[in-house]
Amino acid sequence: MARKSENEPRSLGRNVYDAIVSAIRDGIYRPGSALREEEVAARLNVSRTPVREALGKLQEKGLLEAAPGRGLAVAVLSTAQIFELYAIREELEGIVARYAVHHATPAEIANLERINALFSTVDDPVSAARLNREFHARLYDAARNRYLRQAVEDLHETIALLSDTTFSHPGRIAVAAEEHERLLDAMRRRNAADAERHAIDHIREALKIRLMITSAQAE
Repeated sequence: MARKSENEPRSLGRNVYDAIVSAIRDGIYRPGSALREEEVAARLNVSRTPVREALGKLQEKGLLEAAPGRGLAVAVLSTAQIFELYAIREELEGIVARYAVHHATPAEIANLERINALFSTVDDPVSAARLNREFHARLYDAARNRYLRQAVEDLHETIALLSDTTFSHPGRIAVAAEEHERLLDAMRRRNAADAERHAIDHIREALKIRLMITSAQAE
């Protein structure tokens, strides 16, 4: 019998980890809801071992927290944590934009334009969120810095806890498309300062909408 690669268990555990993060982002597991090994294993059709590994890592990252009498539950971010999260996000996205100006190829800029054109035409918040993630992922590719990308991706795992997308807010998709376009214009002009400023403004506007949504939910 062929020996299994030592990487296989880690790979399966990582796949389970990513699947749980996606489920949190998509609202399948809502903030405050309990996660049980057997339920997650059944839903993903895997054994409980990689699920246990994934849940442990998610707790270490702060995406899950101990819930008295319920094991683990999806973490609930306070308003202060949301401010802290977006403060770091605007700094990182600004750096990404600045790096992308220097390294993006014309083909990459054209692909970002294509994604934003699609983004601007949708009226479904879920589709808009998916295209927005694709837009930013391609921007991270263009920045050409693996450590910066890892930092941003780790941050986005925590952002998954905010499962109600800001694109559900009336008019936000159109405004975000315009914000993307201003960033793209700066990239076409190879103006790093303008690109960084537009990226930061984009995240600040998203925070305003996020706080509106959070406030409405609290009422």
